[in-house]
Amino acid sequence: MVTYSDILAARKRINGRVARTELLPSTVRDARLKLECRQPLGSFKIRGALSKISSLTATQRAAGVIAVSSGNHGAGVSLAARLEGISKAKVYVPAATPKAKTDKIAKYGAEVVRVGDSYDACHAIAEAAAKESGMTMIDPCSDLEVIAGQGTIGLEICEDWPKVDVILVPIGGGGLVTGIAVAAKRLSPDIKVIGVQTAACPAMAASIRDNVCHLEYDTVGDTVCDALVGGVGEIPFAMRDVIDDVLVVEEADIRAAVRSLVLGDHVVAEGAGAVGVAAYDQNIALFEGKNVAIVISGGNIDGGLLAAILTE
Repeated sequence: MVTYSDILAARKRINGRVARTELLPSTVRDARLKLECRQPLGSFKIRGALSKISSLTATQRAAGVIAVSSGNHGAGVSLAARLEGISKAKVYVPAATPKAKTDKIAKYGAEVVRVGDSYDACHAIAEAAAKESGMTMIDPCSDLEVIAGQGTIGLEICEDWPKVDVILVPIGGGGLVTGIAVAAKRLSPDIKVIGVQTAACPAMAASIRDNVCHLEYDTVGDTVCDALVGGVGEIPFAMRDVIDDVLVVEEADIRAAVRSLVLGDHVVAEGAGAVGVAAYDQNIALFEGKNVAIVISGGNIDGGLLAAILTE
């Protein structure tokens, strides 16, 4: 289980090495936006990756690190490895991962390995490679130090806005929402932390419904939320009680949220980063009279996709 003390320890390790992102009022809706899309890598993932890699032993550092990623986590691992002086880093990505994301991974020195026709298939291959090589697997959603690093976002939101009532958080594997919830509920016990998933792959919603940890979960149809596909992590599922609710939003509403963020707030968000805005817009009555913070988790959207969304 991830504790508040773990999150404080993570903050000490990464403090000053990642951005303390802005929590800005939206000009379009009555909510504030936590702009993790404005991290230097364009994603919150650097927090967890650096938290984990900075905790490794000398032996683990020498063996190197390996990760599986749809893009953002891989870029975080690549940069964190460079910052920590680890020369051997591999990132496995699904074959269909956008070039904009793989270019960012490679930029910081990690070797990119494209394999598998889905996130879950890629994960299985990467996990086997880690066991065979002795490299440390940096799991994006079910690792204590990674989740603790993501939890520093919750600390910042509550410190910057003590009156916050609700935090909307994207859910893929569940590490981000788990870390934020642990931190936020310690600082503000009455706060509600609500996760948001795409209808194309609602793995956490299904896991809670079925009371089964769906480690793998199929994606149905096309999605602009490549960072949110795949199954749920074991730690987030075990700690699911810290999540107050999970809302599921449609792809069309996510695309509309991406467009609204650009045109209304001048914020560039990828689909996965915009799901909280989609949930807010589709459930306005639920948040009436509440101080709502929406985590915009990433901004690494493919240029062609963004252009298509803006002209819809």
